[in-house]
Amino acid sequence: MRALSFCFLLAASALSAFPAGAGQAYALWGQPKYPAGFAHFEYVNPQAPKGGELRLVSNSRASTFDKYNPFTLKGSAPAYLSALMFDSLLTGAMDEVGSGYGLLAGDVSVAADGLSATFQLRPEARFHNGDPVLARDVKYSYDMLMGPDTSPAYKTTLEDVAGLDVLDERTVRYRFKKPNRELPLTVGGLPVFSHQWGAGKRFSEVVTDIPIGSGPYRIGPVRFGKDISYVRDPQYWARNLNVKRGSDNFDRITVKIYKDNTAKLEALKAGEFDLMRFYSAGDWARRVNGKRFDSGELVKREFKHQLPSGFQSFFLNTRRKPLDDIRVRQALGMALDFEWMNRQLFYGSYQRVTGLFGNTACAATGSPGPDELALLEPWRAQLPVTVFGPMAQPPRTDGDQSLRGNLRRAQALLAEAGWRYRDGALRNAQGEPLVLEYLDSSEGKMATFASWGRNLEKLGVKLNFRSVDFALYLQRIQKFDFDLITLAVPGTHTPGQEYADLFGSKAADTEDSGNMAGVKSPAVDALIARMTAAKSEAELHSACRALDRVIMHGHYLIPQYTAVTHRLVFDAWRLQGPATMPPYAPGEEWVIDTWWARPASGQKP
Repeated sequence: MRALSFCFLLAASALSAFPAGAGQAYALWGQPKYPAGFAHFEYVNPQAPKGGELRLVSNSRASTFDKYNPFTLKGSAPAYLSALMFDSLLTGAMDEVGSGYGLLAGDVSVAADGLSATFQLRPEARFHNGDPVLARDVKYSYDMLMGPDTSPAYKTTLEDVAGLDVLDERTVRYRFKKPNRELPLTVGGLPVFSHQWGAGKRFSEVVTDIPIGSGPYRIGPVRFGKDISYVRDPQYWARNLNVKRGSDNFDRITVKIYKDNTAKLEALKAGEFDLMRFYSAGDWARRVNGKRFDSGELVKREFKHQLPSGFQSFFLNTRRKPLDDIRVRQALGMALDFEWMNRQLFYGSYQRVTGLFGNTACAATGSPGPDELALLEPWRAQLPVTVFGPMAQPPRTDGDQSLRGNLRRAQALLAEAGWRYRDGALRNAQGEPLVLEYLDSSEGKMATFASWGRNLEKLGVKLNFRSVDFALYLQRIQKFDFDLITLAVPGTHTPGQEYADLFGSKAADTEDSGNMAGVKSPAVDALIARMTAAKSEAELHSACRALDRVIMHGHYLIPQYTAVTHRLVFDAWRLQGPATMPPYAPGEEWVIDTWWARPASGQKP
């Protein structure tokens, strides 16, 4: 589960000189935390017993699954399949950022000019069918991921990869179009699968073919579309590697799918599964109780982390009128009363998102410094004047601010944009009412944001909430067929090329890209390029802070909220884990990766 994710990857930028020596790890800045020959990651129990079963619920919004290929565009794959079944060349650690350690690759070296990275595959690496993992498999995987049947996010993130050479049976070299220090980690984090998986078929036709991966688990018993079990491979080739010692401890991991949160919560209380992460503050505060909690069988606990806060937000589709007008977008944000929501709905458990890079050194604060101004000045004529002042802050409704005052400011902005109230609605010069549709696949979100809709009604804006099946929701957002949606985008300490998929002009015109807001800005493109071409951490921070200002002052997003803890309920009679959680652990994945089954499973310890 520690494989480097491909899209919101540990990213950074290029140095003027790259380390030319080969080694067991690669670090973006300085040296990796763990030296060559380390025994195991500090946060695992190297003596953790193997055995037992972990039963959990799907972390996907999809209410079913219809394929085993997690990489193609159409359909939904089972939760956790990619992480459990596919190894990558490098793997990350949960107690540091910006480093990758050899998994499939026993050796990684980056050319001094930064234009290539060479990976030497371990001779002991094996696929589930017993075949060795060879260079041709790495190339096959790369070619399939870059083909027409996968998400365009792969192409955007790997845009600066010139190609992949097979040097010999167990050696591959990725070539880069320009020096970019993130790229060795990016390509090192790509999943690797056998060239025999779906051989002879177009990749989009590889649907229910059992994946041929090299990860610690294989597919076990399945109720197709409902539940899936992964069974641990007792002959897993990497079981004794230092990066895997103390991990992958459950013999079986069963993932169940429930149609709604109420059924899921009742199933937890009934003992149908062992682990559940909570995203609803209301459920966490009022409904996580009962006999199994009173007996100590089920434990409710918050684990504080140091992960970036990310930017869960409303994404406003600027491809559509009137959302192409910055004044309209800003006015919509002024009607959101986060303080009321946090107090009345969330029990004070959330913090407001304020930018793209919260809880990292990349977050912009105050007024731009000389380094940021130097990057912004060439684009002054194309940017809102506010970009050059104090960092944007979401409107508040406490202290010296109020909802009434915010709505008055919103009304003035809408009037300036040509929208005035008459005949029972806010209308433009042509008499058309201002009506927007909020699209989601969760009815719970509709209730959460009902107060925002009521506040918009006071301005004469009609906000229609529409809940659709997840499959239709996915189809519509892939085609940008929406006015506004909610997305929770993970953060990163070291942003890079993946932001071209989120906000780049090219991605704005590419269906199924991550640029949901339709941002098309030469300034944004230039700042992302500066992020990926930085020669030091200081240059990276300057570029990402400048980008933070441009996006937030452009009001492409209406920031929502974030939590600084993982809210987990687990069965303490069946599960046991390390004493402390590493700072960058991603919630339930930490349990899946490093916990173990109690030997006397099902009995009170």
